[in-house]
Amino acid sequence: MTTQTDQDFLTITELTQEFDVSTRTLRFYEAEGLLRPVRRGTQRLFRPGDRTRLKLILRGKRLGFSLSEIKELFDLFKAPEGERRQMLALLDAIVKRKADLAQKRRDLEETLADLKDAEDSVQQRLKEMDRGS
Repeated sequence: MTTQTDQDFLTITELTQEFDVSTRTLRFYEAEGLLRPVRRGTQRLFRPGDRTRLKLILRGKRLGFSLSEIKELFDLFKAPEGERRQMLALLDAIVKRKADLAQKRRDLEETLADLKDAEDSVQQRLKEMDRGS
């Protein structure tokens, strides 16, 4: 069994600086069970695995996944056939997210077209009014 030295840990300050997040964010992720720092008195010390988890959390959030979805994926990794199940669940989540974003893009394009039509109508009416004055 190997023992961890202080060099094996990262401080909360090191993580906040590396990932440009607040200490409040890290504490929130800890409270949600996404990160599990070691406590040494009042100091939180993060393992390299916590650093990796934080990187995955932030990537997941950038991709539009909720914290509960990210937590589910982490939990799947602990289950039998963990990595395979996790990868299949992640693939399913990615496909669903892409479909959701594609629908939002279609809705946005439709809204932009409607706004363009309304803008054209208003401009046309203003021209007609100017000619009539």
